Amino acid sequence: MLFAHDTDCSLIAAAALVNTAGRDGEGLPDVTALAEFFTAHGWTGRHERTEAELTSVRELRPRLRRVWYADEDEVVTIVNGLLRESAALPQLIRHDDEPYHLHAVPRDAPLATRMAVEAAMALADLVRTGELSRLRTCDHPDCDNVLVDLSKNRSRRFCDAGCGNRAAVTAYRARKAAARP
Repeated sequence: MLFAHDTDCSLIAAAALVNTAGRDGEGLPDVTALAEFFTAHGWTGRHERTEAELTSVRELRPRLRRVWYADEDEVVTIVNGLLRESAALPQLIRHDDEPYHLHAVPRDAPLATRMAVEAAMALADLVRTGELSRLRTCDHPDCDNVLVDLSKNRSRRFCDAGCGNRAAVTAYRARKAAARP
């Protein structure tokens, strides 16, 4: 494990959130999809299941996406802005049979605020450890998804949308075609 469990989870959730706005259309088309995202990424606390909440979560995505393309100073500016706007106050919390971990806003804060702060706290860990290079974009030419490379040897190249499989199939077919007389 490279980072604390909550950092890993927050980074993965932030990348997944960014990827809900991609070439393939809207990944959060309605409040039901947001509820599924909420559950899939282990979010806890307040969840209103309203159009307003959905809109505020969608509005967070471009700001988080920018982190994957920014230099360190810009990442710091984005992270500090998210923390400042949310009046973040880091505290150790234990809930839902989880060990102590950091929360920086109350569990009843709006979902988009909690998502922004969780992402900002995790990104702050990357900055502090000099690991921003773990934020990558998918290597598949037809994909603009982002990813977090949490592998020990920093070898992850493709997102979770099946791009690695598509690249392998393409390479296999190219090898087979080249081997034909």
